[in-house]
Amino acid sequence: MELNSYSYNVSYRDVKYPRVELKTGKILFVLPFGYNPDIVYDKYKNWIDKKMKFIKDCLSAAENKRLLQRSENEFRDLIYRINKKLSDDLGVNINKIYFRYMKTKWASLSSRNNITVNRFMKYLPEYLIEYILFHELVHIIEKKHNKRFWKIISKKYGSYNKIEKELFEYWFKLSKSKE
Repeated sequence: MELNSYSYNVSYRDVKYPRVELKTGKILFVLPFGYNPDIVYDKYKNWIDKKMKFIKDCLSAAENKRLLQRSENEFRDLIYRINKKLSDDLGVNINKIYFRYMKTKWASLSSRNNITVNRFMKYLPEYLIEYILFHELVHIIEKKHNKRFWKIISKKYGSYNKIEKELFEYWFKLSKSKE
């Protein structure tokens, strides 16, 4: 495919190296001033085409996803219960759990072992919430997404790639419902 067959935006910034972002499902070229997006597209064409197909598939699957309705108290109780179980299973400790709306991720772990949970998780099925929390807790053991990290994940979730894809589908479903 050609670059002009995709909808894209260009952001010229004071950066040294060009990059491509697809966080919102749309292409954003972050480029040094005066840089031509065609050059970046030509270099990353196969990667962009693969990611755009993945996004298209997720958007299609998102239409069939059902968002659960939980109260804030139900959601918090669920998070604390799952965290307790998984922390015990992994032998790790969390300092605090924070709840807030996040634009680009389901959850995050701080260097002080605090977990920040995206409030939009309350619409997800419980098994996906458990996976997200497990993922963050594994970061206490292994900080980076390297082979060791994914090996720990795969011990509990052998088909974690399917779960990761489903999380993208829900992300797009929630993104559409917020528009």
